[in-house]
Amino acid sequence: MSKKDSFMTRPLVVWAGALICCVLWGSAFPCIKIGYGLMQVAAEDSATQILYAGCRFFLAGILTILIGSCLQKKILIPRRKQLGKIGCLAMFQTILQYLFFYIGLAHTGGVKASIINGVSVFIAVLVAGFIFHQEKVTAQKMLGCVLGFAGVILVNLSGGLDIRFSWNGEGFMLLSAVSYAFSSTFLKEFSKENDPVLLSGYQFQLGGLVMIICGLLLGGKITHFPVQAGLVLLYLALVSAVAYSLWGILLCYNPVSRVAVFGFMTPVFGVLLSALLLQETDALGLTCLLALVLVCVGIYIVNKDAKL
Repeated sequence: MSKKDSFMTRPLVVWAGALICCVLWGSAFPCIKIGYGLMQVAAEDSATQILYAGCRFFLAGILTILIGSCLQKKILIPRRKQLGKIGCLAMFQTILQYLFFYIGLAHTGGVKASIINGVSVFIAVLVAGFIFHQEKVTAQKMLGCVLGFAGVILVNLSGGLDIRFSWNGEGFMLLSAVSYAFSSTFLKEFSKENDPVLLSGYQFQLGGLVMIICGLLLGGKITHFPVQAGLVLLYLALVSAVAYSLWGILLCYNPVSRVAVFGFMTPVFGVLLSALLLQETDALGLTCLLALVLVCVGIYIVNKDAKL
């Protein structure tokens, strides 16, 4: 094992890197709402939301390639044999995941959407173990996932929950979670012989372009774009560029379950940062603290056998 391999598999590095990703993704929830408000995008206007997301991801792709090129001191240009992998990642990680997400979110409540999205961690572990055979699916890993998922449910209970199901609502949210789970395992598989930063950057550009076209075809349009909205969009693009690139690097050197389980922290950080940025303080309290404890215990159980 090289020094870089050894460093990237150290628990402290995995925890720090994954938590940075989750904080960034968690901040995206309130910032997207802020962006919609600044641009006067209605909650039911899925077409414009898809257009907005496409602009975000296309810009994220540009930033990812620029940052990666500067760090590696060379321009990151994909080879012909990498184009298929980029297309596959763009389809699962950006296009399908977010098309299903935005359409599904428009037809279901935010509470159920967050809980269903948490299923992606379970699916990622199962796909990595039983389809790609990247690791063994153990009772310990599943227990950790169950505790983490319980934390996600707990942090969302204050918003109310019903058991109704619709294909274009909860069904699409579940398909979004499946798409994300497959994208994680594909990224790990492809990163064995390819630069994960290069793959992430170009898949963002391709996926973002497709979403822009879809948003426009569905009738989406941006009519109000103040300077503040541009700054929020730039921040969201940086969130995607930094978080997905770092997440991809962690997946490259570690089992999917060890990294994916941290995904349960994203909705918890989303609640905490929403309370800070949107003044949604009603979500805070003992329930949120218990949810955080459950998620942390779940993460520890999945990662406790990792060597220091």
